Amino acid sequence: MSTPTHPSTPLTYDQAGVNYDLIDPLKVSAQRAAASTASQLTGHGFSEVKASRGESAYVVDVGPFYLASIVECLGTKTLVADEMARLTGQSFYGAIAQDTIAMAVNDLITVGATPLVVQAYWAAGGSDWFGNAQRAQALVAGWKAACETCGVAWGGGETPALAGIVENDRIDLAASCTGIVNPKSRLSVGDQLAPGDAIVLLAASGIHANGLSLARKLAERLENGYLTEIADGLSYGAALLAPTPLYSPVTEALYKSGLTVHYSANITGHGWRKLLRHPGELTYRIHTVPPVPEVLRFMQKHCHLDDREAYSTLNMGAGFALFVPPEQAAEVVRVAQGCGVQAWHAGQVEAGAKRLLIEPLGIEFSDADLQLR
Repeated sequence: MSTPTHPSTPLTYDQAGVNYDLIDPLKVSAQRAAASTASQLTGHGFSEVKASRGESAYVVDVGPFYLASIVECLGTKTLVADEMARLTGQSFYGAIAQDTIAMAVNDLITVGATPLVVQAYWAAGGSDWFGNAQRAQALVAGWKAACETCGVAWGGGETPALAGIVENDRIDLAASCTGIVNPKSRLSVGDQLAPGDAIVLLAASGIHANGLSLARKLAERLENGYLTEIADGLSYGAALLAPTPLYSPVTEALYKSGLTVHYSANITGHGWRKLLRHPGELTYRIHTVPPVPEVLRFMQKHCHLDDREAYSTLNMGAGFALFVPPEQAAEVVRVAQGCGVQAWHAGQVEAGAKRLLIEPLGIEFSDADLQLR
């Protein structure tokens, strides 16, 4: 394994150009403005599910069932794929396609929805991007394969060439997803979350698509950049490009098995602080911490992040959280593992102040550490 050389000063997400203290207030402001438009639905004979405001997907009551929708952007992971293609001659856009769909689908399922339709937004810096057949066809094939894994239809999309907005030979990828909550009893917006519920964590495959700005900044410090070997035969760049798991097969299997999900959280930006997403005053006590993927251990070491900073930024091995009745926790783990996703009964919900206690690491996050509403 090569020995990276770089400054010993800590490298944080803020230093990489992502400051949630600046971003989150805009999100809150937008949510408040958006909430005032809900009355527009009554003219169509529908109504919003108010509790879905501030959740990962928006839910509308259309009578016999609920409709849920979400749009999500991939972010800067394409920049890693582009650089690795230059260094290795390989295309990673099949995996990139799965990442993009996972950003939308994994948010949609948090409200108990079954994904139905995905739409694509592929905005290139110029028409020439689409002329690279290997790269473009890998994107198409990967998008189709991810849709098939999730059981969703690919409805269509938009492929603009945005010279002057998107850089030349770059692409900005996003996906929207619409789903159905049927029967209505599957709705999961936290109204059933209560002390005693078990916390089941689903394994992450790596960095997923959050924290890439930090990952790219670290590559600049490494002597061999993305080709730095972090394990036998595994480069830093290749490890970063491991595709995000699609968790909808797990949530669908749980429903078919008669299991109940009281609440869910997609652990993306803000790291484990996302476990505090529910607005209620509850304490979340973690007693079992999943193993950290090699690439995230490498990042924590070479960015010189303490545990609190790492767990507040990266998924650190947990990609999705399910809050379920305690008597169902073992079966939820079994069903997830039957879908090929490692899972752990990691903790429980308790009455008390709003806080997250990661006991094995001595970390505590409070309500003040996550302001999304």
